[in-house]
Amino acid sequence: MADIDTSQGGGKDGKKKGPKKVSTKVDMTPMVDLAFLLITFFMLTTTFNTPKIMQVIMPDKTEKDPAKRDQAKGDCSIIILGDKDNKLYWYQVIKGQTPQLQEIEYSSEKIRDFLTQKKKEIKAKGDCPQMIVVIKFKDDARFKNMVDVLDEMAIVGVSRYGIQDIEPNDLKLIEEYKKQAKR
Repeated sequence: MADIDTSQGGGKDGKKKGPKKVSTKVDMTPMVDLAFLLITFFMLTTTFNTPKIMQVIMPDKTEKDPAKRDQAKGDCSIIILGDKDNKLYWYQVIKGQTPQLQEIEYSSEKIRDFLTQKKKEIKAKGDCPQMIVVIKFKDDARFKNMVDVLDEMAIVGVSRYGIQDIEPNDLKLIEEYKKQAKR
């Protein structure tokens, strides 16, 4: 622990020359032990924040034939495509017709309005119990854009949606749409 020098100071003559400076040494070991015990205690008893995750059910990858996969969608399906330029495109799957690609302005309000309108239209038809949305983003698209679309799906109350890899025919639709928009 701490040692204190208590010897009397004196010269050769036996006269006192004044008090000698007292030297102290403090042993820091118990304080360090206590600090590490407290750190260990708080690390073991603290609950860390768990990240909030969005539960997404991915489609079954066993069905390779696109015709059979699209057959189940019917007229209730909306396909949303995204690319790197913060652009969103959509088309509705209608049996026997080629898809007509259209653009959605990328903003939360516009996406929400679009989903609400389409949900009402499909419900008004009466053929479909629910709207099904398939979300497909290019590999170079921003992840934030997909999360924004998923957030809007939850806000609007679209309960049936899925995420798929973008297919070559979807990429062709986007390229053709961009060419027509430049004209």
